[in-house]
Amino acid sequence: MARDHAQHLRRTLAALKAQTTPPAMLTIVLLGRDEQVRAVASASGADAVIAAPDGTSYAKAVGLAARRTPERSHVWLLAQDTAPEPQALERLAGGLELAPSVWVTGPKLVGWHAPEQIASLGVTLTTRGRAIELAAGERDQGQHDGESDVLGVDVRGALVRAEAWAILEGLDHALAGADEGLDLGIRARLAGGRVSVQPLARVAVADDGVAGMPLPGTPGTRSRRAYAMRTALLHRRLTFARLVPMLLWWLAILPVALVRSVALTVQKMPGRVFPEWGAALTVLVRWGALHRSRRRVARTRTQSWADLAPLRMSEGELRRELALRSDEPAETEAGHTELHFFTGGGAWLVLAGLVLSVLVFTPLLAWSSLGGGGLLPLNTTVAGLWSEAAYGVRAAGLGTTGAADPFAAVVALLGSLTWWAPSQAMVVLWIIALPLALLGGWFAATRVTDRAGLRIAAAIIWTLAPTFLTALADGRPAAVLVHLLLPWLFAAGSVAYRSWGAAGAASLLLLAVLACAPILALPLAVLWVVAIVLGRGGIARLLWLPVPTIVVFAPLVWQRGFVEANWLGLLADPGAVWAGPRAAVDAAGRASVAAGFPAGDGAGWPALFGQLGWSGGAVVAFALVAPLAVLALASLLTPRLGAAAVLVGVALLGVGTAIVATLLFVQTVGEASIALWSGTGVSLAWLGATGAAIVAVQVLGGASARPRAWAAALVATLAVIVLAVPALASMARGETRLTNGPSSTLPAYVAVAGIDDPSTRTLVLTPQPDGGVAARIVWGASETLGGQSTADSTARTATARDAQIAELTANLVAPSGADVSELLDAAGLSFVLLVGDAEAAGVSDPARMRILSAAASLDQIAGLVAVGNTARGELWRVEAPATTTAPAAPSAQGAIITLQLVALAIAVLLALPTAASRRASRRWPHLLVGVGRGRDRDVVRSAGAGDGAGVGARATADADADAGLGSKGGEA
Repeated sequence: MARDHAQHLRRTLAALKAQTTPPAMLTIVLLGRDEQVRAVASASGADAVIAAPDGTSYAKAVGLAARRTPERSHVWLLAQDTAPEPQALERLAGGLELAPSVWVTGPKLVGWHAPEQIASLGVTLTTRGRAIELAAGERDQGQHDGESDVLGVDVRGALVRAEAWAILEGLDHALAGADEGLDLGIRARLAGGRVSVQPLARVAVADDGVAGMPLPGTPGTRSRRAYAMRTALLHRRLTFARLVPMLLWWLAILPVALVRSVALTVQKMPGRVFPEWGAALTVLVRWGALHRSRRRVARTRTQSWADLAPLRMSEGELRRELALRSDEPAETEAGHTELHFFTGGGAWLVLAGLVLSVLVFTPLLAWSSLGGGGLLPLNTTVAGLWSEAAYGVRAAGLGTTGAADPFAAVVALLGSLTWWAPSQAMVVLWIIALPLALLGGWFAATRVTDRAGLRIAAAIIWTLAPTFLTALADGRPAAVLVHLLLPWLFAAGSVAYRSWGAAGAASLLLLAVLACAPILALPLAVLWVVAIVLGRGGIARLLWLPVPTIVVFAPLVWQRGFVEANWLGLLADPGAVWAGPRAAVDAAGRASVAAGFPAGDGAGWPALFGQLGWSGGAVVAFALVAPLAVLALASLLTPRLGAAAVLVGVALLGVGTAIVATLLFVQTVGEASIALWSGTGVSLAWLGATGAAIVAVQVLGGASARPRAWAAALVATLAVIVLAVPALASMARGETRLTNGPSSTLPAYVAVAGIDDPSTRTLVLTPQPDGGVAARIVWGASETLGGQSTADSTARTATARDAQIAELTANLVAPSGADVSELLDAAGLSFVLLVGDAEAAGVSDPARMRILSAAASLDQIAGLVAVGNTARGELWRVEAPATTTAPAAPSAQGAIITLQLVALAIAVLLALPTAASRRASRRWPHLLVGVGRGRDRDVVRSAGAGDGAGVGARATADADADAGLGSKGGEA
C-alpha cells in the first residue's frame, strides 16, 4: 500500500527485488493521486496496481488486494515504508514451514534511519485490555533473538498463512488503523493457531502512517493516533467480550469517557480529550461493524481467553517495567539545574522578609480586620462570599441581576482561607505581603539568572517597589494582589509553551491578575500575541492561556460592553471606589508615574524632607530610581538581546499602561470622577525593569564576575532599599490610612439586624460639597469588598431603579408633601442613614446646610422613627418595613456558572503537578536563554529528548508527554 513519499516506496520495491526468496506475486494499492508514487508503482513490474481513494484505510486496501491473491498463497502485508532486508521473506516463510501450527508470523521492525533501534517485536495485552509493545525503543543487541511465541505482531511485514487468511477473513476494518496486527493475532490464537516472531527477519519502517500509526510529530498526528488507539481498544473490548459484559461495557462508554477526560487533563494531556470522546461516540453508534466483528470471532473461536493468559502482561508487570524505564537518567538532567532555594539564600530571604513585615506592621497583629483606603469588611460567611462572586442577583440597590466582577471571586477565595472570620484574611495578607513578594520575586528571577546573589537582589528590588509599598500603606487590596501575582505569572507564563502544567497555572494566574486589574488586559494581550507570533511551538498551550479569563469575563463583557455600550467601563478598578492620593494629570505627574510613583508622592521622600524643613525630596527619589533604569537599558547592549528586548518591552508597556490609566476617568463616587489607579501598570513596568537589570548584570558580570557590573547591581539594590525607608516607616509614623476595622460600615444597630436578615436594606444618604445628596442602598450588615460592583461606579445613564431611588431621596431630604410611605415600601427599606456631621471641620457650607435640612426633614416624615446619632451618622428606622422579595435568578444563571466552573476546573486540573509532569519538567532548564525558544529547546534535544533510546524515544520532547508510555501505544 502506498500513498506518498515516493522515495520510501522506491527503497521498499528495491528491497523486494533483492529478496533471496522473491514473492510469487506483487500487488500495489495506490491511495490517492500522488503522481510520483504512481510513476514509481507503474515502473515496478508489479503484477497488479490498484487505485483507491486517499481516505481508504489500510485494512480496506488489503481487502482490495487480497481478492487478487491466488489460493494457497501466503499473504505478506507491506506498505510504502517497510523495506525488508534480503533474507526477511525467506526467514518468515521458513518459520511457517517449520511450524505448521503458526498462522501469523512477524519480523523484527527496526528504524528506517536507525536500524540498531527496535521499532516492534511482538505486541501483547494487559489484563485490562491495553495494547503493549514488547521491545519498541530498545537498542537491538540480539537480546530478543530467542523470542518466538507472542500474542500479536505489528501488521507491517506480517506474513499470514494462506489457510489462516481465509479462515480469519483478513483484517478488521473497524479498528481505525490501530492494533490491526494485534487483533489478527488474537483471532488466530482464539481459533487454535499460533503467532510468532522471527527476530532474524528484519524490516525497516519509517512510520509514514499508511500502515500502523504515524509518529506523533504534530498535534494533528497525535490526535489521530489517540483516536485510533482508543477506538481500537474500545472496539476490541466489545468484540471479544461475552454478551452481558459487552452490554455493560457499551453502557459504560460515555461515563468512562468522562472520567478519562478528567484523568487526561490531570495528566497534562488535554489534547487527547477530544479524541477520547470521538472514539467513544464512534464505537457507541457503530453497531453494524461490531456485529460483523463479533460474528467473525464466533465462527472461528475454539479457545478461551484463559488459554491466552500466559502471553498477556499483568498490571503489576506493567507497573514494574514502567517504573524501571522511568528511572532511566537519559533525559532527566538535560539542561536542568537545581533551584537551590535553601542553599542559595532564598529561604533566609523570605524569613527575613517576614521579620521585617512584623516590625513594620506590628499593630496589625492585634487587629481582627482592616479598614481605611479602599478596604472594606468581607462577608461574614463563606456562602455569602461566593454568592457575591456568582452570576445572578446582586445584593445592591433595589436588587438587580447580572454579572459579578471577577475580583469578587478572588476576595471570596481569600476569605474562605479564614472561614471562621473572613475579614481576618486581609489582616493576614498584609502581614505576609512582604515575604510573599520576596518569594515571588525570587522565583521569577530564576527565569533570568542562575546566580544566587542576583536572585536575592531581584527579589529585594521587586518587594520594595514604591507602587507596592504605596498600595500597602493606602489600603489598596487589588493593587497589592496584582503585585504579588505578577512574578508568578511571569515565571509560569514564560514557560507556558513547554508544558500544559505551566500553561494551566499561567491561565489561572492571568485570570487572577486581570480580575484585580482589568487595565492590564491591554499590555498582557500584546505580550500574548507576540508570544504566539514569535513562538516556535506550543501554540495550543499559548492559545489556552486566555480561555479561563474569557469564560469568566464573558458575562461582564456582554453586559457592560454589548448591552450597555460602556466598553471603557470594563477597565474600571474593582473593589471599593476610592480616590486617594494620585499623581497629577500633567507632565510632572506623568514623569512621576513613569519613575514608579503612582501616588505622585516620591515614595514619601518629599514629605520627609518637608518635615525636616528641607527641599529636594523629589529629586532624591528620582535619583534613587535611576540606577535601576540605567541597568535595565544597559541590558539592550548585551548578547542576550532577545530576553532584554522583551523585558524592556514589558517595562515600556507597563509605563504606557500606567500613563493611560491616569487619563481614564471611568468611575465616579458621589459627584467626583476618579481616574484609574496607575499603580498596577507601574508594577508591570517594575517587573520588566527588574528583569532587564538582572539580565544586564548577569551578562556583563560574565564568568569573571567583573567588579563594575556587580558594583552596579549592589548600587541599584541599595538605592531601592534607601528609597523604601520612608514608606516602610510610615506605619510607625502614623502616616498610613490603615485602621483597625471596622467590622461593618453601618451602625451597630443596623449591623445586628443585617446579620439576622441579610435582605435588610439601608438607604445611606451622603451630602455632597455642592449641596447635593448621594444615595445608595446597602443590603445586610455592611457594605462588603466582594459586594462592590463596577457596574454601579461606571454607570453612564440612570436606570429606572436609579430614578426610583432619586425620587425617594428627594422626598426624604426636602419636604414635598408627597406620601413617602409608599416610596419606602416600594424600596423595601428598613433603615435610613444620614452620613456627615454638620459641626465637623472641613465640611463645605452647602453640605452643612444640606445635613441640617435633611435631618429636619427626616424627623418630620411619618413612618420613620429616629434611632439617634451613631458613629456612622444619624439613623432612622422604618416603623413598618415592607416585606420584599429578591429578584428572580436569571434563567441563564445555572448554565453560565457551570461553564465558568468547567473552565476553572480544567485549568486547575492542568495546573496540578503529577509525578510524570515533574519528571518531564526536569528536561528543561529553569533559566530562559532568550525570548526565542530555540536555544533552551536545543539543550533538551542534545540530551536525547528527540529520537533516542528508551520508552520515550517515540514521544516528542513535550514536557507533559507521558514518557513512560510513548512506545507502548499510549494507552497505559
